[in-house]
Amino acid sequence: MAGSAVEPPIASQETASLVRRLAGPSTGKAGLAKDQTEINRIIAEASKGSKFYDNEKKKDKDLTERIGRILRQRDDLMRNIDIQAIEYSVDQLLAELESRRDLSQTIVHVDMDAFYANVELLKNPDLEGKPFGVGRGVLSTASYEARKYGVRSGMPGFIAKKLCPDLILIPNHFSRYMDMSKAVMSIFERYDPSMYAAGCDEGYLNITQYCKDHNLTAAECVQEMRKAVHEETKLTASAGIAPNKMLAKICSDKNKPNGQFELPFDKESIISFLRDLSIRKIPGIGRVNERLLESIGIKTCGDIFTHRATIYLMDKQFGRQYLFQTHLGIASNVVQPSAREERKSIGAERTFSPISNTDNILHLLDNIAVELEKDMKETGWAGRTVSLKYKLDTYQVFTRAKSTDRWITQKEDLYAIGKELLLPEVPLTLRLIGLRVTKLKDLRAPLETANGIKRFFESIQSGDPRKRPKLNHDVTDADLHLFNDITQPQHELDDAMPGFHEHNEDNAFGHEDLEDAEPLPDGAHIAPEHPLASPDLPSLENSDLIQRVTLQSGSREAIARGVKSTPRAAAYSTAEPRRVTPNAGNLETHDCPICGKTLQTDNQGLNTHIDFCLSRGAIREAQAEASSPVKKGSGKLGYKPISGGKRK
Repeated sequence: MAGSAVEPPIASQETASLVRRLAGPSTGKAGLAKDQTEINRIIAEASKGSKFYDNEKKKDKDLTERIGRILRQRDDLMRNIDIQAIEYSVDQLLAELESRRDLSQTIVHVDMDAFYANVELLKNPDLEGKPFGVGRGVLSTASYEARKYGVRSGMPGFIAKKLCPDLILIPNHFSRYMDMSKAVMSIFERYDPSMYAAGCDEGYLNITQYCKDHNLTAAECVQEMRKAVHEETKLTASAGIAPNKMLAKICSDKNKPNGQFELPFDKESIISFLRDLSIRKIPGIGRVNERLLESIGIKTCGDIFTHRATIYLMDKQFGRQYLFQTHLGIASNVVQPSAREERKSIGAERTFSPISNTDNILHLLDNIAVELEKDMKETGWAGRTVSLKYKLDTYQVFTRAKSTDRWITQKEDLYAIGKELLLPEVPLTLRLIGLRVTKLKDLRAPLETANGIKRFFESIQSGDPRKRPKLNHDVTDADLHLFNDITQPQHELDDAMPGFHEHNEDNAFGHEDLEDAEPLPDGAHIAPEHPLASPDLPSLENSDLIQRVTLQSGSREAIARGVKSTPRAAAYSTAEPRRVTPNAGNLETHDCPICGKTLQTDNQGLNTHIDFCLSRGAIREAQAEASSPVKKGSGKLGYKPISGGKRK
């Protein structure tokens, strides 16, 4: 009709998702505008034509195709099943999970407000009230004044300048941040000596005993703690109070900055609190996982219950155990400091303007090797696998790795292996390079711990048999093969990993929510424990109430009894137990501590192999081998080298 306004075309899902992707991972930071539409448009426009834009566009396209495959798989799975029967079985599981809810502990998550920025303010008060960012190339954090314009951590400086032309950029001063971090953590420890530091600016505390001893409510205790932080450091902190770590972390963001929020300790309040909460607010769910969940209709935690049948059937894609616990607001309430033995790797890396000269790249690699050697010596670690990580000027990330038959600590070895892995790839134009060491050995551990298997045989050959040490067959080392033989581009790794384990995108369910965290200096360590982990809760696979649902089943009664009709439909049965063949995607490289063989298996397979090796004949053979010199790499009690190579 003449004179009528013409509505703009609706953006396609791919275009809309790309704009969201370009906005970066920190769109939920405190202090940002609720409606970021215009901010995201400016970011997208400023990014067009760059290699970063092209790489993000490709990753978004790959994710769109992946979502298409998931939706087709969902439709196939849902076509011939009784959804009500599945929902009935899931409801039983939820009831079982609910029976394990623990409201007895008072957990607090304390998070410093714009930590790096506020530390800089102490040094330079003239920045007060001005929009500024910390970091030059990529921002580590931004002041709350800058966040009003959309500026945030993880954002390139030139994009931040587009959003806020008056933005002041200042360099990082990591030594200042670490000194202030120590001061803050020492205050937290007064309220819980066993607190868990989740980074340099945040921590989890169990204040149950402190409140009891000092006759304080949780709110009074946290108010007192935040006041002590401000009086002694001139910094402010926000806090969340809840029955477990997941809920406490969510609550700490409710009244930022310089506030606190307490969630009532009852089932109804918790589920009501979560019902309309964006799924992205759950620690560990980043932008990739958010989009995957949205594709099946899950935008809030309440939607998990609505789509529980889909989640149950698509466990590999969506991690049903975790999502069902999230819906209920059930998670771990165990707070304890990270132990040295939990550490899986140590590394150093640097980002720089694109470099293509091989000599210059090798010079940078040499500097990184020097830095990594220094960190390893200062912290007391050696390792057997060295990994090279590099990012191209196209923003694609690659890793190469090589394992050795000896412990590595020296700069010369680190550089030599890094160079060996890098040279076959040149010519390259890089913007990041790094080295990381895994398969660690704690050089500060007692001698008998470092040589446990030798001590095992010595105690058999001499001494009281009642004092023979026991081998712990249940210890896993999931990091043994973390970097071995990985050669695909980063986006290919993301697509290859099942469930919520995108590498470097979301790190969900297995690590702290790193993508939204302010970066730590090189060498700083965050323990791998995730606040969402709750080992005391029942596993879906081992539940007495629920067995895997057969796709052909058509009755609630059949599901409730655990009836199955196809191998695919049931990994476990009420019949005689049988060994489940490990999923190829879960296989890892393990060195048997008895015979020294390198195995490609899961933890169950490793335990079975160890049981075999501990048979009487195997022990006799190992004793004989132990009594004579053994060549490394020869098998028994030696080390079989694993060379890096292309993943098949």
